[in-house]
Amino acid sequence: MSEDTARSLLLSVRGIAKAYPGTRALDGVDLDVRGGEIHALVGGNGCGKSTLIKILCGVVEADEGEIRIAGESMEAARVHPKLAYDLGIRVVHQDLAVFPDLSVAENLRLGTEYPSTRFGQVRWGVLRKGADEAIEKLEIAAHPDDLIRDLPVAVRAQVAAARAMRGMEGRPGIIILDEPTASLPRHEVHVLFAVVRRMAAAGHAVIFVSHRLDEVLELTQRVTVMRDGKVVAEHTTSRLTEQELIASIIGEGAMTERREHLQAQERWPAMEAAMASTLLKVSGLTAGPLRGIDLELRAGEVVGVAGLLGSGRSELLRALYGDLPVSAGKIELDGRRVNFRNPGQAIEAGVIMVPEDRVNGGIFPDLTVDENLSMSVLRQYWRGGRFRRSMIQKDAGTLRSKFRVKTPSGQTAIRSLSGGNQQKVVLGRWLRLDPRLLLLDEPSQGVDVGAREDIYAAVRQATGLGSAALIVTSDLEELAQVVDRAVILFEGRLVAEVPASGLSAQRLNEVIYQWGEAANV
Repeated sequence: MSEDTARSLLLSVRGIAKAYPGTRALDGVDLDVRGGEIHALVGGNGCGKSTLIKILCGVVEADEGEIRIAGESMEAARVHPKLAYDLGIRVVHQDLAVFPDLSVAENLRLGTEYPSTRFGQVRWGVLRKGADEAIEKLEIAAHPDDLIRDLPVAVRAQVAAARAMRGMEGRPGIIILDEPTASLPRHEVHVLFAVVRRMAAAGHAVIFVSHRLDEVLELTQRVTVMRDGKVVAEHTTSRLTEQELIASIIGEGAMTERREHLQAQERWPAMEAAMASTLLKVSGLTAGPLRGIDLELRAGEVVGVAGLLGSGRSELLRALYGDLPVSAGKIELDGRRVNFRNPGQAIEAGVIMVPEDRVNGGIFPDLTVDENLSMSVLRQYWRGGRFRRSMIQKDAGTLRSKFRVKTPSGQTAIRSLSGGNQQKVVLGRWLRLDPRLLLLDEPSQGVDVGAREDIYAAVRQATGLGSAALIVTSDLEELAQVVDRAVILFEGRLVAEVPASGLSAQRLNEVIYQWGEAANV
C-alpha cells in the first residue's frame, strides 16, 4: 500500500473473524475503503456481508481482528454502537430498522437529539421543518407526520437512507448502505444515487451493498467480493463486466449449473399458451385503489405486473388473496367464482402469496427453519395430542434440500439466515401445498443472483405442473427475463399488456412512463 493510499483510507479492517454454533460467518476478512470512494461489497446470501456490517457498527462483537477508522486503531471486539456512531459510521440495514409507530419526522431524528426548548419540550415545528428538507432532498413520497407503518416498503427505505445521511456535514464519515435500492423504482434509485455521489464528493467513504449488479457497476469505483465468510476478490468496476462479476461471486465452478438453471426457465411456448385452460379470470375488479381490473391467467403461465409505486401492484395481489376487501367485480378460479374474505379461505382454495415485506409478513422470526417450513401443514403432524417432531424434521429436511436452503441445521432460528435463504424457506412452505395460483410480491428483493435463480426455477417447476403465477417486482430487467408476458398498472387501472415478443426492460419503462406523461398533459 502506498503512503498516499494509506493517508486516504477512512476504514481499514484486518483479520476480522466471527463464528456461530455450527458455522464460521467470517474468516480473516480484510477490507480497505478510501475517503471520496463508493465501494461495493457483494457476495451470495450467507457470504458474511451482513455480519461484517454489524461488527463495523458495533451491533455484533467480533471474535478476532482489528479496525482502523480515520487513523484510530482498535480491536474489533471493542467497537460498540455509540463508539461507531461517534467515529462517523452510519448504517442503513437491509431490514431498515425504522420504527413503525413513529412518524417520518421522528424516525429521521433517531440517533440524534430532538430539537427542544430549555424546558425539555420538543420543538415540533423545527422537527417537521428538518424532515421537510430531507424529504425534498430525496424526493420521498411521504409527509413529516406520516406514520412509518402506513408507508410502502420502498418509502420506508428512503426514510432510512435519509436518516443515515443526517449530521455528516463538516467531517468525513463512513456510510454503509445495505441493499438501499432493493424496492425502489428506477427514478428513485437515480435520485438516491445522486445523493450518494454528493456524499462521496464531500470526502465521505460509502460502502454500497447490493445484489443488483448493474447498480454496482454504475455507481461504484471498486468492488470487494465475499464468499463463505472470506474475501475472494477485489475489482476495479470500470474494468469489469456483469458476467465477470457474477463468475467472481458464485465461483467459476457454479457457472455451468447457472446456465442449466437459465435454460430450465425458458418462457412458455406460444402453442402451449393457446391450448392451456384458463386458471384465473378477473372481471371488473374494484378494491382499494384498483378500478375495473380485467385479467386472465392460463395454467402454466407466469405473468408479471409492472407499474410505478402507488399504481396498485401489491393491492392487486392482496385483493386476489382475500387480504383487501373487494367492492365490485368477479374473480373465477378454475371456472368457479370465488369471494375470499380472508387469506385462510384463499389458501384452502389453492391460492398462496409471498408478501413484499419478508421480515414482518413472511417469516416467523423466533421459530426455527424447520418450523417455518412446516407452518402451512402443521395439522398433519398433530397426532395423539402432540406434534410428531421427527416427521416435521424429516419432511423439512427434504424441503431444505429441494429448495437449496443454506443453514447449519433445521433447528437454526430463521432470523439468523440471509435474506435469500429466508425467502426460499417462505416459498418452500407454500409450494409444498401444490397451489393452483402463486402470488409473488417482490420475491427476489434483497436476494443474490444465485438465490434469485433458485426461486424462479422453483416457480417454473410449479407452473410446469399446471399452476399459474402472478409476479410483482420493481426490477423491470428481472421482470422481462422471468415472465411470459406483463401487464401494466397505472393509478389503479390495467392500462396495457406487453406480450413475450416485446418484453424488455426498455419497453416496459416506455409504456409505464408514456402513461405517466399522458396523465400529466
